[in-house]
Amino acid sequence: MAASNRIYSIDIMRGFTLILMLFVNDLYMPGVPAWLGHRAANFDGMGLADWVFPGFLFMVGMAVPYSIGNRIAKGENNFSISKHILIRTLSLLIIGVLMSNSRNVSLENTGISKSFWSIIMYSGVFLIWNNYKVTDKNRLIITALRVLGAVMIVAMVYIFRSGNPENNSFSFRAWGILGTIGWAYLVAAFLYLGVRDNILKTAVAILFFLSLNILSKLHLLDFLKAVKPVLGIIINGNAPFIVISGLFITLILKKFSNNEVTKTLIVITSLGILSIISGFILRNWFIISKIQSTPSWGLICNGISMLLFVLLFWIIDIKKQVRWASFLRPAGENSLTTYLAPDMFYYLIWGLGLPLLFYKNSDIQLIVVTGSIVWALVMGVGLAALLARINFRLRL
Repeated sequence: MAASNRIYSIDIMRGFTLILMLFVNDLYMPGVPAWLGHRAANFDGMGLADWVFPGFLFMVGMAVPYSIGNRIAKGENNFSISKHILIRTLSLLIIGVLMSNSRNVSLENTGISKSFWSIIMYSGVFLIWNNYKVTDKNRLIITALRVLGAVMIVAMVYIFRSGNPENNSFSFRAWGILGTIGWAYLVAAFLYLGVRDNILKTAVAILFFLSLNILSKLHLLDFLKAVKPVLGIIINGNAPFIVISGLFITLILKKFSNNEVTKTLIVITSLGILSIISGFILRNWFIISKIQSTPSWGLICNGISMLLFVLLFWIIDIKKQVRWASFLRPAGENSLTTYLAPDMFYYLIWGLGLPLLFYKNSDIQLIVVTGSIVWALVMGVGLAALLARINFRLRL
């Protein structure tokens, strides 16, 4: 392990899952190999795309003990840390809701195209949440930029129309991917703040949210339907279960010292295998389905994440073979910016009618898949490295 005690494999795997996310999101079109894409809601099984998001959720959990722990080490009190957690969660929820609504903009009812609406919205997001270097000289300018970003977003929310007679206005409950991350992060962060590095209490929390997921899928929590529009992600239990599982693996890494590396590898590998076996056992009652967020799917995804992480941990942090994967670090260290920036490019390309996404119209699978690989690498590696170099990053 590095002398600085930094686990480089966490950044590398987070970058890897993020680039895969860009790849499968771009690949989401007819005609691609089924094993690469998302399976239908009622299909009992999963493709690569069905693991990518829970893989990223798992890495969100792995980072929590370090991010919250650093604040504790600096002497921040629980009130200050709680404020940080709530602000970060609220930011993720706001951006998630904006992104979810952007897909439903109606040109006829709004007066502007979906692309133009989204470009203004994303510009507002970048203006508000950019990690500015604040000095006495530029403080007013930065405040003005953030106010401008807020005005842009409020204006887009005000003029929003979906064209759907049943729900024509802006929806504040369509959480999207970032909203899901936000709710799960909220639970995991406050859990860690409360129990710190206590492995047993964290394991109890994992079992609690797995049980919640099972009860939800058995419709035994339907009596909570009144609050599900807001707290549904927590009540469902699946996303918190995955994030806390990642948190749990970090606690194992922190518990064992450098001379217990073999024990660390054996424990995490065993947990990964146990998770996959448990998932297939639960398959007797719950199909493996990402869309339905079933407990069998969550357990199998956790197992895959554990086994992949322990492999990267052994190669990168134990064997010190870091250089080969260094191209993934900018995306892993600047994940939110890397995830959002490609969307802005999509809308610019569509809005200007640029033929850069020509491969999407091909009937040849190799061209379609290769095009999406190139897109993911350009956005997730090239653009991420460029943004990191110029110190452009979102900070929640």
